[in-house]
Amino acid sequence: MTDAAQPQGASFSLSNLPGMLMRGEIALAAGVLGILAIMLVPLPPILVDFLLAISITFSILVLMTALMIKKPLEFTAFPAVLLLATLMRLALSIATTRLILANGQNGEHAAGEVIYAFAQFVMGGDFVIGVIIFFILVIVNFVVITRGSTRIAEVAARFTLDAMPGKQMAVDADLSAGLINEQQARERRKALEDESSFFGAMDGASKFVRGDAIAGILIVAVNIIGGIIIGTVSHGMDFAEAGRTYMLLTVGDGLVTQVPALIVSVSAGLLVSKAGIDGAADKALAKQFAAYPLGLGVVAVCAGGVALLPGMPMLPFAVLSGASGLLAWRLHQSQKRAAIAEAEGAAACASRGRNAGAIAAHG
Repeated sequence: MTDAAQPQGASFSLSNLPGMLMRGEIALAAGVLGILAIMLVPLPPILVDFLLAISITFSILVLMTALMIKKPLEFTAFPAVLLLATLMRLALSIATTRLILANGQNGEHAAGEVIYAFAQFVMGGDFVIGVIIFFILVIVNFVVITRGSTRIAEVAARFTLDAMPGKQMAVDADLSAGLINEQQARERRKALEDESSFFGAMDGASKFVRGDAIAGILIVAVNIIGGIIIGTVSHGMDFAEAGRTYMLLTVGDGLVTQVPALIVSVSAGLLVSKAGIDGAADKALAKQFAAYPLGLGVVAVCAGGVALLPGMPMLPFAVLSGASGLLAWRLHQSQKRAAIAEAEGAAACASRGRNAGAIAAHG
């Protein structure tokens, strides 16, 4: 069969292979298969370092996107992103576990430079500090952020589903009254369906983060116990030396895993708690805080009072008091100018209306 006789879309040649690989769905499928392969194939430490860097960078990208979007529905892919990020962290945990248990006898660089850097920078080389910081991060992630995000997603999904019939009836009423056309009605119905699907998916996706935190604790425990046994039995290390080496590597690995997990959990919390906020998070928060200068004035007075308490460091509280007071005064002046301009505009409009009425009467 010639190329011309082949059905359109069914032809294949090596020349168009690079273009096919650049297609999004093929790249995504290859990425997911690559994540699954990480769980099975031993990787060199330098490649694990690169993948850990990707995990941390990707989590920061997710956080920045969640901060900058104007509405949660602009990031409807977040549940899938959360699943992929969790799967990637778990795959990397398996890869680093393999490195730690196989090469831990070689020292603190056995699992790569990223884990070693976390072990030295965060823990200062003391595994006790690392264990405490690791469990604090897990508690913050699992007990505080994830539980709150899960509850918000549950409530949002329930109320969204309950309100959906009334919203659809409102769209139909506007369409019947001629306030909107058929295209606008379809767009509004699609937005309602997307909102319902999004919060329903977020309700289930929040469980990924909870399971990730539990898996992190279990992986750390398995690495420590298994590392000590392998180090003492297979490699003839002293119990103290094996405990210190494998605990440093394991807790460093746990910190490398929990930091991006915490960042993604914060992103999920921001996304589900942003349902009633319009605009990017920074602009919305600045606008709402700036609406009440009196609150900043009270903060300035309280900070100044704390600065005068015996034994308190005066400088930080005095700086905060002065900055809050200055900001409150400037916001008050800005609101006063806006009120004066609004009053002058209303007076000018009323004056033009009276003049127009007088001209019409004389005419």
